[in-house]
Amino acid sequence: MPHALLIKFPGTNCDEETARALENVGFTAEVLPVALLDESSLERTQLLVFSGGFSYGDYVMSGRLARLVTQNRLGDRLKQWVADGGHALGICNGFQILSQLGLLPEASLIHNTSGRYICRWSKLKKTGKTASPYLAELPEEFELPFAHAEGRVVTPGKEAEGYVKSGLAPLVYGEDVNGSTARIAALQDETGRVFGLMPHPERFVSRAQHYDPDWSAAEQGWGHYLFLGVAKALA
Repeated sequence: MPHALLIKFPGTNCDEETARALENVGFTAEVLPVALLDESSLERTQLLVFSGGFSYGDYVMSGRLARLVTQNRLGDRLKQWVADGGHALGICNGFQILSQLGLLPEASLIHNTSGRYICRWSKLKKTGKTASPYLAELPEEFELPFAHAEGRVVTPGKEAEGYVKSGLAPLVYGEDVNGSTARIAALQDETGRVFGLMPHPERFVSRAQHYDPDWSAAEQGWGHYLFLGVAKALA
Protein backbone atom coordinates (compact mmCIF):
# COMPACT_ATOMS: atom_id res chain seq x y z
CA MET A 1 0.00 0.00 0.00
CA PRO A 2 1.66 3.28 -1.07
CA HIS A 3 2.18 5.99 1.53
CA ALA A 4 1.44 9.69 0.97
CA LEU A 5 2.92 12.44 3.10
CA LEU A 6 1.04 15.74 3.13
CA ILE A 7 3.01 18.71 4.46
CA LYS A 8 0.92 21.16 6.49
CA PHE A 9 2.11 24.75 6.66
CA PRO A 10 0.39 27.48 8.68
CA GLY A 11 -2.51 28.43 6.40
CA THR A 12 -2.75 25.12 4.52
CA ASN A 13 -6.46 24.29 4.49
CA CYS A 14 -7.07 21.48 1.99
CA ASP A 15 -4.87 18.79 3.54
CA GLU A 16 -7.59 16.76 5.30
CA GLU A 17 -9.80 16.56 2.20
CA THR A 18 -6.81 15.55 0.11
CA ALA A 19 -5.77 12.91 2.64
CA ARG A 20 -9.26 11.38 2.57
CA ALA A 21 -9.27 11.36 -1.23
CA LEU A 22 -5.93 9.53 -1.23
CA GLU A 23 -7.10 7.00 1.36
CA ASN A 24 -10.17 6.29 -0.75
CA VAL A 25 -7.98 5.08 -3.63
CA GLY A 26 -5.65 2.93 -1.53
CA PHE A 27 -3.01 5.18 0.01
CA THR A 28 -2.10 5.47 3.62
CA ALA A 29 -1.97 9.22 4.23
CA GLU A 30 -0.17 11.24 6.89
CA VAL A 31 -0.61 14.98 7.43
CA LEU A 32 2.64 16.27 8.89
CA PRO A 33 3.08 19.79 10.34
CA VAL A 34 6.10 21.37 8.70
CA ALA A 35 7.68 21.91 12.13
CA LEU A 36 8.16 18.12 12.29
CA LEU A 37 9.49 17.73 8.74
CA ASP A 38 13.05 16.53 8.21
CA GLU A 39 14.97 14.41 5.73
CA SER A 40 13.89 11.18 7.41
CA SER A 41 10.24 12.03 6.67
CA LEU A 42 10.79 10.97 3.06
CA GLU A 43 12.14 7.51 3.86
CA ARG A 44 8.82 5.63 3.73
CA THR A 45 7.00 8.06 1.44
CA GLN A 46 6.07 7.31 -2.17
CA LEU A 47 3.97 10.45 -2.78
CA LEU A 48 4.76 13.87 -1.31
CA VAL A 49 1.82 16.27 -1.41
CA PHE A 50 1.76 20.04 -1.13
CA SER A 51 -1.93 20.75 -0.55
CA GLY A 52 -3.97 23.82 -1.36
CA GLY A 53 -4.57 26.76 0.91
CA PHE A 54 -2.77 29.93 1.86
CA SER A 55 0.58 28.89 3.32
CA TYR A 56 1.86 31.61 5.66
CA GLY A 57 -1.10 33.73 4.59
CA ASP A 58 0.40 34.21 1.12
CA TYR A 59 2.45 37.06 2.57
CA VAL A 60 5.34 38.24 0.38
CA MET A 61 4.00 36.08 -2.48
CA SER A 62 2.10 32.82 -2.70
CA GLY A 63 4.23 29.86 -1.67
CA ARG A 64 7.48 31.75 -1.13
CA LEU A 65 7.75 31.31 2.63
CA ALA A 66 6.68 27.66 2.37
CA ARG A 67 9.40 27.12 -0.22
CA LEU A 68 12.05 28.67 2.02
CA VAL A 69 11.00 26.56 5.02
CA THR A 70 10.92 23.37 2.91
CA GLN A 71 14.39 24.05 1.55
CA ASN A 72 15.67 24.73 5.04
CA ARG A 73 14.29 21.44 6.36
CA LEU A 74 14.99 19.13 3.41
CA GLY A 75 17.91 20.78 1.61
CA ASP A 76 19.08 18.79 -1.39
CA ARG A 77 17.39 15.62 -0.11
CA LEU A 78 14.09 16.51 -1.80
CA LYS A 79 15.53 16.69 -5.32
CA GLN A 80 17.49 13.51 -4.72
CA TRP A 81 14.33 11.77 -3.48
CA VAL A 82 12.53 12.76 -6.69
CA ALA A 83 15.50 11.62 -8.80
CA ASP A 84 15.36 8.28 -7.00
CA GLY A 85 11.75 7.74 -8.12
CA GLY A 86 9.62 9.73 -5.69
CA HIS A 87 6.34 11.28 -6.81
CA ALA A 88 5.26 14.79 -5.82
CA LEU A 89 1.89 16.49 -6.24
CA GLY A 90 1.17 20.18 -5.75
CA ILE A 91 -2.41 21.48 -5.76
CA CYS A 92 -3.07 25.23 -6.11
CA ASN A 93 -0.81 26.74 -3.42
CA GLY A 94 1.13 23.49 -3.63
CA PHE A 95 1.66 24.08 -7.36
CA GLN A 96 3.10 27.49 -6.50
CA ILE A 97 5.43 25.88 -3.96
CA LEU A 98 6.61 23.14 -6.35
CA SER A 99 7.36 25.77 -9.00
CA GLN A 100 9.45 27.81 -6.60
CA LEU A 101 11.30 24.71 -5.43
CA GLY A 102 12.51 24.21 -9.01
CA LEU A 103 10.84 20.81 -9.37
CA LEU A 104 8.73 21.86 -12.36
CA PRO A 105 9.54 23.54 -15.69
CA GLU A 106 10.45 27.21 -15.24
CA ALA A 107 7.32 29.30 -14.70
CA SER A 108 5.77 31.77 -12.30
CA LEU A 109 2.26 31.93 -10.93
CA ILE A 110 1.13 35.52 -10.64
CA HIS A 111 -2.06 37.51 -10.11
CA ASN A 112 -4.98 36.73 -12.40
CA THR A 113 -5.43 39.26 -15.18
CA SER A 114 -8.74 40.24 -13.58
CA GLY A 115 -6.88 41.28 -10.44
CA ARG A 116 -9.43 39.34 -8.44
CA TYR A 117 -9.76 36.06 -6.57
CA ILE A 118 -11.71 33.65 -8.78
CA CYS A 119 -13.73 30.66 -7.52
CA ARG A 120 -15.53 28.65 -10.20
CA TRP A 121 -15.42 25.50 -12.32
CA SER A 122 -13.62 25.04 -15.61
CA LYS A 123 -13.36 22.46 -18.34
CA LEU A 124 -9.89 21.01 -18.72
CA LYS A 125 -8.25 19.35 -21.69
CA LYS A 126 -5.34 16.95 -21.83
CA THR A 127 -2.63 18.04 -24.23
CA GLY A 128 -2.00 14.34 -24.84
CA LYS A 129 1.71 14.62 -25.62
CA THR A 130 3.20 12.80 -22.64
CA ALA A 131 1.84 10.07 -20.39
CA SER A 132 1.07 11.16 -16.84
CA PRO A 133 0.20 8.79 -14.00
CA TYR A 134 -2.00 11.54 -12.53
CA LEU A 135 -4.10 11.74 -15.70
CA ALA A 136 -4.07 8.08 -16.72
CA GLU A 137 -7.60 7.37 -15.43
CA LEU A 138 -9.16 10.59 -16.75
CA PRO A 139 -10.84 11.25 -20.12
CA GLU A 140 -9.47 13.70 -22.67
CA GLU A 141 -11.77 16.41 -21.34
CA PHE A 142 -13.20 16.81 -17.85
CA GLU A 143 -13.88 19.56 -15.33
CA LEU A 144 -12.73 20.58 -11.87
CA PRO A 145 -13.30 23.55 -9.58
CA PHE A 146 -10.57 26.09 -8.95
CA ALA A 147 -10.13 28.97 -6.50
CA HIS A 148 -7.15 31.31 -6.65
CA ALA A 149 -5.94 34.89 -6.93
CA GLU A 150 -2.42 34.07 -8.13
CA GLY A 151 -3.03 31.27 -10.62
CA ARG A 152 -1.89 32.86 -13.85
CA VAL A 153 0.96 30.81 -15.35
CA VAL A 154 3.62 32.86 -17.12
CA THR A 155 6.89 31.60 -18.57
CA PRO A 156 10.07 33.08 -20.02
CA GLY A 157 9.79 33.99 -23.69
CA LYS A 158 7.65 31.52 -25.62
CA GLU A 159 8.36 28.57 -23.34
CA ALA A 160 4.65 28.10 -22.60
CA GLU A 161 3.85 27.02 -26.14
CA GLY A 162 6.81 24.65 -26.01
CA TYR A 163 5.57 23.16 -22.75
CA VAL A 164 2.18 22.44 -24.33
CA LYS A 165 3.73 20.88 -27.43
CA SER A 166 6.15 18.72 -25.44
CA GLY A 167 3.67 17.60 -22.80
CA LEU A 168 5.32 19.45 -19.91
CA ALA A 169 2.00 21.29 -19.69
CA PRO A 170 -0.30 18.23 -19.59
CA LEU A 171 -3.52 20.16 -18.89
CA VAL A 172 -4.95 23.38 -20.30
CA TYR A 173 -8.15 25.24 -19.46
CA GLY A 174 -10.97 24.91 -21.95
CA GLU A 175 -11.21 28.71 -21.99
CA ASP A 176 -9.17 31.64 -20.72
CA VAL A 177 -10.08 31.82 -17.03
CA ASN A 178 -7.18 33.76 -15.51
CA GLY A 179 -4.83 34.90 -18.27
CA SER A 180 -2.46 31.92 -18.09
CA THR A 181 -0.17 31.82 -21.10
CA ALA A 182 -1.40 29.15 -23.54
CA ARG A 183 -4.22 28.54 -20.99
CA ILE A 184 -1.88 26.30 -18.95
CA ALA A 185 -3.60 24.73 -15.93
CA ALA A 186 -0.87 22.24 -14.92
CA LEU A 187 2.82 21.50 -15.34
CA GLN A 188 4.85 18.32 -14.86
CA ASP A 189 8.53 17.47 -14.92
CA GLU A 190 10.10 15.38 -17.67
CA THR A 191 9.56 12.14 -15.72
CA GLY A 192 5.84 12.80 -15.15
CA ARG A 193 6.29 12.01 -11.45
CA VAL A 194 6.16 15.65 -10.30
CA PHE A 195 2.83 17.26 -11.10
CA GLY A 196 1.36 20.63 -10.20
CA LEU A 197 -2.10 21.94 -11.04
CA MET A 198 -4.19 24.94 -10.05
CA PRO A 199 -7.65 23.23 -10.02
CA HIS A 200 -8.66 21.30 -6.89
CA PRO A 201 -9.25 17.57 -7.54
CA GLU A 202 -9.93 16.94 -3.85
CA ARG A 203 -13.05 19.12 -4.11
CA PHE A 204 -14.66 16.85 -6.67
CA VAL A 205 -14.18 13.24 -5.65
CA SER A 206 -17.88 12.43 -5.30
CA ARG A 207 -20.72 12.90 -7.79
CA ALA A 208 -22.61 14.71 -5.02
CA GLN A 209 -20.02 17.51 -5.08
CA HIS A 210 -20.94 18.54 -8.63
CA TYR A 211 -22.98 21.71 -9.08
CA ASP A 212 -25.48 19.76 -11.21
CA PRO A 213 -27.36 17.32 -8.95
CA ASP A 214 -28.08 15.14 -11.98
CA TRP A 215 -24.44 14.88 -13.11
CA SER A 216 -23.73 11.27 -14.08
CA ALA A 217 -20.73 11.32 -16.41
CA ALA A 218 -18.80 8.92 -14.15
CA GLU A 219 -19.24 6.78 -11.05
CA GLN A 220 -17.12 9.19 -8.99
CA GLY A 221 -16.12 12.84 -9.31
CA TRP A 222 -13.26 13.45 -11.72
CA GLY A 223 -10.85 14.28 -8.91
CA HIS A 224 -11.17 10.71 -7.63
CA TYR A 225 -9.68 9.44 -10.87
CA LEU A 226 -6.67 11.76 -10.67
CA PHE A 227 -5.74 10.25 -7.30
CA LEU A 228 -6.59 6.77 -8.56
CA GLY A 229 -4.15 7.13 -11.45
CA VAL A 230 -1.15 7.79 -9.25
CA ALA A 231 -2.29 5.11 -6.78
CA LYS A 232 -2.22 2.52 -9.58
CA ALA A 233 1.18 3.74 -10.73
CA LEU A 234 2.58 3.19 -7.22
CA ALA A 235 0.76 -0.06 -6.44
